[in-house]
Amino acid sequence: MSSAHPPVMLVDGYNVIGAWQHLQTARDRSGFESARADLTETMANFSAFHGYHTILVFDAYNQSTTGVTERVTKNLKLYFTEYRQTADTYIERICAQLYRHPLRHLKRIIVVTSDRAQQLTTVGFGAEWMSAEALEQEVEITLRAVLSRQKPKKASTKRLLENYLDAETRDRLKKLRYGLPEKP
Repeated sequence: MSSAHPPVMLVDGYNVIGAWQHLQTARDRSGFESARADLTETMANFSAFHGYHTILVFDAYNQSTTGVTERVTKNLKLYFTEYRQTADTYIERICAQLYRHPLRHLKRIIVVTSDRAQQLTTVGFGAEWMSAEALEQEVEITLRAVLSRQKPKKASTKRLLENYLDAETRDRLKKLRYGLPEKP
């Protein structure tokens, strides 16, 4: 995949919140805003790591507002749908637009939802489908990969200069390092 055409990931935010246990807990304890913030942070990190351009879509179906897009990072946008628009209809519209694009064969589209009807519709537009649960597993795998890269590596003692020096030279260097007088 060319870096000029990074994959696009469209995520049904409330569907994911309803599927991930820790986000359900955050929602139940502190409200939707807390769960959205947790999911946003997770997706910002995940998208940056994989180089995806992600749109995290939230329904504003019963809110009498216009659709609002908020750029979180260069890889992540939030979209709150318009009045009487669902996340599903917004995602379908984006998939349809990308499907009609003349360079669609260069762009990978991934739709994240556990909604079966949404899955069938978006796959019909040539998108890949990933369930909310599968995304959670991918996020966990990515987190483990990042953490394993960040673990401090033990310095190999095999290739230290000290191992190639005789005892007398090591002793002289030690004295020089600590400013101790050398024997005449």
